[in-house]
Amino acid sequence: MSTLRAPCDLLEDVKEAEAVPALYFTLSVGDSEKELGDSSEKEVKSADFFIVLKHEGECTVTPIEEQPSETTTEKGADDASEKSFDFIMFEKSKITEKSLCSQNEEEEALESPEEASQTENVKWTDNGKTSLESNQRESPKISTEIFQDTIGKEESSKLEEENESTDKLDKPMKTLRVQSNENISKSNNANVAQMSLKPSPSVGSSLENLELDSLLPAVRSVDSPLGSTENGAMLEEAWEGLQKSYVYYKGKPVGTLAAMDPIAEALNYNQVFIRDFVPSGLACLMRPANAGGEPEIVKNFLLKTLHLQGWEKRIDNFTLGEGVMPASFKVLYDSHRQKETLVADFGGSAIGRVAPVDSGFWWIILLRSYTKCTHDYTLSELPEVQRGMKLILNLCLSDGFDTFPTLLCADGCSMIDRRMGIYGYPIEIQALFYFALRSSRQMLKPERDGKELIERIDKRIRALSFHIQKYYWLDFTQLNNIYRYKTEEYSHTAVNKFNVIPESIPDWVFDFMPLRGGYLIGNVSPARMDFRWFLVGNCIAILSSLATPAQATAIMDLIEERWEDLIGEMPLKIVYPALEGHEWRTVTGFDPKNTRWSYHNGGSWPVLIWLLTAACIKTGRPQIAKRAIELIEQRLSKDGWPEYYDGKTGRYVGKQARKYQTWSISGYLVAKMLIENPANLPIISLEEDKKIAKPKLTRSISF
Repeated sequence: MSTLRAPCDLLEDVKEAEAVPALYFTLSVGDSEKELGDSSEKEVKSADFFIVLKHEGECTVTPIEEQPSETTTEKGADDASEKSFDFIMFEKSKITEKSLCSQNEEEEALESPEEASQTENVKWTDNGKTSLESNQRESPKISTEIFQDTIGKEESSKLEEENESTDKLDKPMKTLRVQSNENISKSNNANVAQMSLKPSPSVGSSLENLELDSLLPAVRSVDSPLGSTENGAMLEEAWEGLQKSYVYYKGKPVGTLAAMDPIAEALNYNQVFIRDFVPSGLACLMRPANAGGEPEIVKNFLLKTLHLQGWEKRIDNFTLGEGVMPASFKVLYDSHRQKETLVADFGGSAIGRVAPVDSGFWWIILLRSYTKCTHDYTLSELPEVQRGMKLILNLCLSDGFDTFPTLLCADGCSMIDRRMGIYGYPIEIQALFYFALRSSRQMLKPERDGKELIERIDKRIRALSFHIQKYYWLDFTQLNNIYRYKTEEYSHTAVNKFNVIPESIPDWVFDFMPLRGGYLIGNVSPARMDFRWFLVGNCIAILSSLATPAQATAIMDLIEERWEDLIGEMPLKIVYPALEGHEWRTVTGFDPKNTRWSYHNGGSWPVLIWLLTAACIKTGRPQIAKRAIELIEQRLSKDGWPEYYDGKTGRYVGKQARKYQTWSISGYLVAKMLIENPANLPIISLEEDKKIAKPKLTRSISF
C-alpha cells in the first residue's frame, strides 16, 4: 500500500534546543494511497483519527472508524507502539490544504534563524518529547488527485473548492505526527487529549459520510477533558458517599455502614462489617492528609473491634473461642442509661449461624496497612494489640487431627457467607491465612511467649506455601496430568495423593483452561477438587506472594484470555462458573438468592476492582486494571453504586442488590488511587520472602 508523507525525517537528528521541526503531513486513503510532494517509497500506517486544530488553540480529536485488530495481546500493543500513525488536519470541519516542504526548504529553514523563529510545528521524538516553533510561511496546495481512487470525482471536486478557499486563509495551520500508544502532551496553543491509538487497516470510502460533530462524543469518552470532568465528578460523589457512611461512637468515627439505601429494608446493612470496612479503611489511609485523608478512623476501628474480641461469645449454649473477631457491630443509644453502646455479631445473627473465619485475618492485614502507611508503630506494639493478634493466631495454629497445613472451614465462613459448597479448605481462607501469618510475623514482638509463636508461624508459612503452590495450582499441563491420574494409589509414592477421580473433572474446565495461563482452584480435599475460579483467593495469593511470580503472571494471563467470562460488562466475577440445575439444588439447597449468575453464584461485584487493580500493578499489568476501571466508570455511579450485578456478563443490577453500597464506593476509590499512585501498593502487598526455604520433594512415578 503506497503512502503519502512529507520527507522531513532529516530533522530527527537535530538537537531540540536548535532544531526547527519539519512539517509532517501524511494521508492514507484505502488501498490506492498516493504520494505527496517529493516523498516516495515510504510506508506508513493509515490514519484512524482526524484531528482538528484551530488557530485559537482548541483541539478536537475525531475517530474515523475503528476496526478491530487481530492482535490485541500485550505483545501486540508493544509492537504497535513502534508504528507511526498519521493524521489529516481539519479546520472548522473543512479539509485544509497543507504544504509539503522539500528537503531543501527544510535545510534552509534550519540555516535561517529568523525563519526558524517564525515556524511553529509539533515534532514527536522517540521519547515522546515535543519541540515547538511558529510557522508563518505560506503553504502550497495539495493535489486532490490522491483522493480520486476511493472518493470519486464528485468528492474530489469538492476538495478542490475547499482547497481554493484556503488560499485566502491567513491563519497558520498546525500539523502533528505522533507515535502510536504515546500520549499527546499540551502545547502552547493546543490542548490535545491523551489517548491510546489503535491501528486501522484503512480509512477507505468512509470519508464520504464523515461528520465530525457526530463523532465528537465518542472521542471525548477516551480520556478527554469531558471524560476527565465526568470522572472527577464521580470521584467527588464517591468521597462524599464514603464520608456520609461514617459511624460515630462517642463523637469519634469508628467505621462505615455496609449500605445507605434509602428505599430497601436495612436488615444488617446498617452495621459495620469487618471485611466491608477494609477497602474503606484503605481509602482513608491512601488519601493524602491535605486532601482529607483520615487514618484516625482506621485506628479507632481497630481498637473498638479489638475491644469487642474480648467479649464472651455465646451462641445458644456454646461458647466460641476467645480469639474470634466479630463479623459486624452497630452503635445503639441506650435511652435508659443515656449513653451509646456497641452491639456485636459473632455469627449468631448471620444466615446459617456461621462464625466469620476471615474477620480476624482482615483485622491483622488492616493493622499492618495502618502501620505501613502512617509509620505509627505504637499501635501494633500496644500490649492489648499484641495479645489480640496472638489470640487470633492461636485459634489457627492449635494442634488437631489435620494432616494438611490448610485451615478446615465451614460453608459460609467468609465473603461468601451462604451455602455455596466452599466447605473444606477454600482458597480464599487459605490465602488470607497466609497473608495474616506474614503480616503478624512483621508486627509480633518476641517477648514472653512471642518467640515460640513466631517459630510456629515460620513453620506454618513454609508448609502452607508449599501445599498451595503444589496442590492448588492448575494450568493446562497440570489439568492434563490430573486427567491421566491413576486411582487407588497407596504409600508415599502415590502421585494422585488425594485420590481424585479423573471422571469428576467437570466438562467446562477443559474449554475454560487456555494454553497460556492458570489459577489456584477453589478447594482441595480428599477425593475432591473444586475447579471453580475464585477471584478473592487468587488476588490475595498474588498480593501476599503466596503465588510464585510465575503463577502470578499466569493468573493475569488467564484473566486476559477469559476476559468475557471473568470481567464481562461489569467487573468482577466473584466465582466462575455459576452453579445451575441439579448441582445448584444440591449444593446451595435451593437458595433463592444464589440463583445462577446472581449474588455469590457467579454475580459481578464492583468492590473487587481494588483487589484486581492491586494484583495487576504488582504483576506489572496495569493496563488490565485500567480497562476494568473504565467499564466500572461507565455505569456504577449512574446505577446508584449497587452491591452486585447479575447476569453472565454482569449486565443487570442485582435483583436484591442494595444501592449506595459503601464498599462498592470505597473499592472504586482505592482502585483509582492505586492506578494514579502505584506507590500505595506496599500498603496492601507483601514482597516474596526469600528466606522461606522451599522443601525439595520429589514424586515417584505412579504404579
